[in-house]
Amino acid sequence: MIDATVANFETEVVEASNTVPVLVDLWAPWCGPCRALGPILEKLEVAYAGRFKLVKINTEEEQELAAAFGVRSIPMVMLLKDGQPVDGFVGALPEGQIRAFLDKHVPETAPEADQAEAPADATPEPGPALSPLEKLQQDLATNPANDTARKAYVELLLKDGRTADAKMAFEPLVGKALGDARIQALADWLTAAQAAPGLPAAAALQASIAANKRDFDARYALAQQHMAAQQWAAALDELLEILMRDKAWNDDRARKTFVSILELMTPADAPKPAPGQPPVTDPTVESYRRRLSMTVLS
Repeated sequence: MIDATVANFETEVVEASNTVPVLVDLWAPWCGPCRALGPILEKLEVAYAGRFKLVKINTEEEQELAAAFGVRSIPMVMLLKDGQPVDGFVGALPEGQIRAFLDKHVPETAPEADQAEAPADATPEPGPALSPLEKLQQDLATNPANDTARKAYVELLLKDGRTADAKMAFEPLVGKALGDARIQALADWLTAAQAAPGLPAAAALQASIAANKRDFDARYALAQQHMAAQQWAAALDELLEILMRDKAWNDDRARKTFVSILELMTPADAPKPAPGQPPVTDPTVESYRRRLSMTVLS
């Protein structure tokens, strides 16, 4: 396995592919699926005993090469022969699928030696354990249309304070909020997280509210700050103060955000109740749900 750079790319990749197929692994250190795929490719390079050459390109450090390959998603794997790309795939595929991919293109023996291939049913060595975030990255690399995984991925990114990454990951969900309360809740959380850095300091907002309890803009800004910091109860309290004074303020924005926070306080994977049984809910969520009903109906 060789790390390719702009300086050695011509020799290690282009020229080398005239002798033996070159498998180029485009990866990045932060990419969970890349960490899962890398050890499999390295194992297969050994197992195939010279029938192909593995070259890795760190797309963070070698952005010029990444652009040359047209990288839009990683991990991305390309196979080159005679100086030209002939096939490739995106995402962390299982070992069996990668073997099938290689077997379509690599010679039966190494160019300079007749060495046996490792058994196809050899037990793969376990790769490094993936974090929940990395596992979701891997799921999405395999199936970008998995909205359940995408919602969980966006939620973990927001919990980690990675607002920019969450915004990018959320893009495929835009337009689906109308029929999905969780997506709407994530959209409101993302909006708060993006707005928070540009809002006045909490002390200034609290001073504005103390001077005018109907300063709903200041109250809502303070609620957004609490929401961005995952201080759910504090955010709900500010929104209730708005609703008690003006139920329809700003096109019902306070109530809608209140409902979104209640959704975020409820685990997405909460078990469904048995038939005929009431759902098991968090006492805090139930308390705020009752307070919302009393406020809206009063």
